[in-house]
Amino acid sequence: MHQKVGQTSNTMIRRLVLDVLKPHVPTILDLATGLAKVSGVTGVNLSLDEVDQQTESVKATIQGENIDYGGVEEVIRNFGAAVHSIDEVVVGKEIVKEYETLQER
Repeated sequence: MHQKVGQTSNTMIRRLVLDVLKPHVPTILDLATGLAKVSGVTGVNLSLDEVDQQTESVKATIQGENIDYGGVEEVIRNFGAAVHSIDEVVVGKEIVKEYETLQER
């Protein structure tokens, strides 16, 4: 049985790091403000990664207590943007810090 992302039972999404492809307009300020209104979101950080002639690649870090992923996707879509990839997700009762391994040094 397959479930949609963010709709698994007893799973609280605490942090999402997304690669978002968006048009130049609306601005990342507008997008950040829209994402901050999604249920469960307590903070949003958007940073511009790359600028093309017609689009911008934005790294979106979204943190909260029980983030509504469907709501996040909807806001992004409504701004004419798309989730290019989910680069990090943290779920559970607490936020787990990622540590560098010996192979990564």
